[in-house]
Amino acid sequence: MPTGYFSLILHAHLPFVRHPEDPTVMEEEWLYEAITGTYLPLLQIFEGLITDGVPYRCTISLSAPLINMLTDDLLKERYAQYLDDLIALGSKELERTRPEPQYHRLAQMYSDRFHGLRHTWRCHEGNLVQAFRRLQDAGRVEVITSTATHAFFPLMDRNWAAMRAQVHTAADLYEKHFGRRSLGMWLGECGYVPGIDELLREAAVRYFMVDTHGILFADRRPVYGVYAPIYCSTGVAAFGRDTESSEQVWSAKHGYPGDPHYRDFYRDIGFDLPMDYIAPHIHPEGHRMATGFKYHAITHDKLHDKWVYDPDTARGKAGLHASHFRGNMEKQAQRLIDSGAFPADRPPIIVSPYDAELYGHWWYEGPTFLGDLFRQLHHDQQGILAVTPGDYLEWHPTNQVATPCASSWGKKGYNEQWLNETNAWTYRHVHAAGERMVAVARRHVSTTDRVMTRALNQAARELMLAQSSDWTFIMSTGTTVPYATRRFNEHIVRFNRLCDALGQGDGNGGGDRSTVDAAYLASLEVQDNIFPDIDYRIYAS
Repeated sequence: MPTGYFSLILHAHLPFVRHPEDPTVMEEEWLYEAITGTYLPLLQIFEGLITDGVPYRCTISLSAPLINMLTDDLLKERYAQYLDDLIALGSKELERTRPEPQYHRLAQMYSDRFHGLRHTWRCHEGNLVQAFRRLQDAGRVEVITSTATHAFFPLMDRNWAAMRAQVHTAADLYEKHFGRRSLGMWLGECGYVPGIDELLREAAVRYFMVDTHGILFADRRPVYGVYAPIYCSTGVAAFGRDTESSEQVWSAKHGYPGDPHYRDFYRDIGFDLPMDYIAPHIHPEGHRMATGFKYHAITHDKLHDKWVYDPDTARGKAGLHASHFRGNMEKQAQRLIDSGAFPADRPPIIVSPYDAELYGHWWYEGPTFLGDLFRQLHHDQQGILAVTPGDYLEWHPTNQVATPCASSWGKKGYNEQWLNETNAWTYRHVHAAGERMVAVARRHVSTTDRVMTRALNQAARELMLAQSSDWTFIMSTGTTVPYATRRFNEHIVRFNRLCDALGQGDGNGGGDRSTVDAAYLASLEVQDNIFPDIDYRIYAS
């Protein structure tokens, strides 16, 4: 029996951004940067561990919008072109930096890296969802999913039909791509209110995650704190985040990614080099943007005079930080055992959830850190066993029953990040649209008209896209606010236009006739093509 369990959970999510009408929309590159910085490097690390015979277990949550984008042929084609352009820029950089050995070495590193990523991409024929499915089938990764468009459930409370549609639509999409039901479900922003577990149970979901206070402030005292799950009355398990291990990575002051020897995220040749040189590789209108070629280290307390990045030093740091993380986890588990709170047959579980994009995209050395961590857990110790929440529930099916408190992660742990003076105006529209969708779906539940059925399904897509927590999050953080505002308004307007055109009848000759514009409907089906198999009747049941 190990001293403790370690459960790493990586939540991979991006908002649904797809613009077939305009390939120059800069926000679409969020996906391409995440594939290049995080998803492909993680695949390389995980597949390398299997090749080297290192047994490991971790959980990856592929959100429903991300699954849709990763399997979209248009976006896959555009990403392939994006990767080819990086390789072309790498060739130019090898020539430009030849007189400067310290930069030439880094240009060679990037050239080799992007060629390697393209090789991995092509080996999987651009289908990263199937690549992660193979890791799951190999018994190394437990892949789960999220609610349909990462909606923030605490602020959808009382519209249970809309919340239920979010859960079932995501669960069905996951089953289509992975051939099984998802054992767990990541609630958007870890937002929980009592009763959501009933929707998860109905969709055959066995567990979800909440932040630390969601467990600690449950309706009865958790016997093991956050170091064991609790069962809701429905039998669905809630796992709580361990703050001690998470802070070692997340903390802005003490987290590993802030080490001055690691690569700086913000300094990029897209902003540093002359426009005539870099113009073919940035936005066609001349907007400077990151290219991925970053030649400097973080270098604390220096804004412009930064150190040149040394990949060998950074590589060594990643190994040392993995060792430090492992050692602290061993001490933490031993302290918990020594407290006498845990019986001999139930080691504490240390749950460490992170945004997947932290590893690689934001923290360049992050995937290397994870690879070293799993190698050390296998070769250098015996007290900590890497597991998934599904493993834990299989081995320890008896757990305390309690109801987590309403909570989220993010700023102050409740709703403030998604409900404040920057974004409060959105919710009256979301709630009105959700109620209207339920009424329209019930009114037309028996329709046999093909165009009307398509319009109802598209209305459901537009509603779900408007419900995405990403728009209110962006408004709150103040990053690409005009884009988030435009997207939210567009989906609400499209939803209402479709509902107006559906009329008041039943679709079979009773009441008002539908006036759906077939051409307009077809254009929306091309542009907002998320959830191709959605069934609007989920709102009527």
